[in-house]
Amino acid sequence: MDRTGPGRPLPSQARPVLLATAGLVLLLLALVLLSLLIGTGSSSVGGAWDYLVGDPAARADAQLRLAVMDVRLPRTLAAVLVGACLGTAGCLLQAATRNPLAETGLLGVNSGAAFAVVLGLTYFGASSSAALMVWALLGGMTASAVVLLLAASGRAAGSPLRLVLVGSALGATFHGLTSYVLLGTQSTYDTYRYWTIGSLAGVETSDLVPLLPLAALGLLVALGSARPLSALGLGDDTARSLGHHPGRIRLIVAGAVSLLVGCAVAVAGPIAFLGLLAPYAARALTGARMAPQLVLSALIAADVMILADILARIVIRPWETPVSVLLAFVGGPLLVWIARSSRLSTAGAAA
Repeated sequence: MDRTGPGRPLPSQARPVLLATAGLVLLLLALVLLSLLIGTGSSSVGGAWDYLVGDPAARADAQLRLAVMDVRLPRTLAAVLVGACLGTAGCLLQAATRNPLAETGLLGVNSGAAFAVVLGLTYFGASSSAALMVWALLGGMTASAVVLLLAASGRAAGSPLRLVLVGSALGATFHGLTSYVLLGTQSTYDTYRYWTIGSLAGVETSDLVPLLPLAALGLLVALGSARPLSALGLGDDTARSLGHHPGRIRLIVAGAVSLLVGCAVAVAGPIAFLGLLAPYAARALTGARMAPQLVLSALIAADVMILADILARIVIRPWETPVSVLLAFVGGPLLVWIARSSRLSTAGAAA
C-alpha cells in the first residue's frame, strides 16, 4: 500500500480526489460570494460589494444591511447546510442499502415532517416559519425513530430490505394521513402547499442556530461510519469476518440519515433529487472509497443547492422560483440518464 510522507508523491488515485475537493471548495466560496451579491431586492451588485468590503457609506445604508446581512446571508448559510446534509445523507443511505438509486426520503422522514407540519397548522396554530421548522423536525425525527424501531425487530434486524420496506410503508401511511387532514382545512392546505414546494425564502439566522448541533452530530457519525460502510460494501459476510455487525451499522447510519434529513427538511421543506444525484457524482470521482465519497457528496450538494438558490432569485425576477422546482428540472432528466447508464451496476457495487 502506497504511503505518503515528506518528499513522497501522493498516490495516483488520490490526486484526482484532492483536485476535485479543492475545486469544489473554491467553487463553494465563489458561489457564497455571488449569493451575497445577488438577490431579489433592489440593491445593486456594486452596492452589495461595497458593503462586503467595508465601504463606510455602504455600511451606513440600512437597506443594504437588510439585503446582505438579514436576507441573503441567512439563506446562503441555509443553502450550504441543507446541501451538505442531503448530500451526506444520500451517500450514507446508498452505501448502507447498496442501492445507487436510494433517496433521502426513503426512511419516511419527509412524510413524517409533512404530517407534523399539517398537524401543527391545523390543531396547534403554528404559522410562523420558526414554528413550522420545529414541527417539521419533530415529525421527521419521530418518523425515523419508528422506522428504526420496526427495522431493528425480528430475525432480519437492520437488513437493507427491511429498512426500505418499513420506511416506504410508513411514508405512505403518513402521506395518507396528511391528505386526510388537508381535505377539510383549506387554510391549512394553502400554507402547507407553500411549505412543501421547498424554498429558502424567509430563513433567518436564528432559525439555523438550533439545528447546527444536530447537523454536526449527523456529519460526525457519517464520517465515523466510513470504515464500517467500506467493509459493508464488500458484502455482509465479509463485513462480519472483519469484525463488523451489518445490522448495527445500518441502524446507526439510518439514525445519522434521519438527523441530517430532518435538519434539511426543517429548513427548506422536502427537496428532491439532490440526495440521490450528489453521491452518484461523487462515486464517479472516488470509486469505492467511502470517506472521500462522503466529503465530495457534501460539497457537490452544497454547491448545487446554493447555485439553484441563486438562480431561483433571478430566473423570473422580480418574483422568486422555489428552489426545489429548479432542482427537479435538472434532477428529472439526470435521473433518467442515470437509470439508463451502463455504469449503474458498477455504481451500485461501489456503494
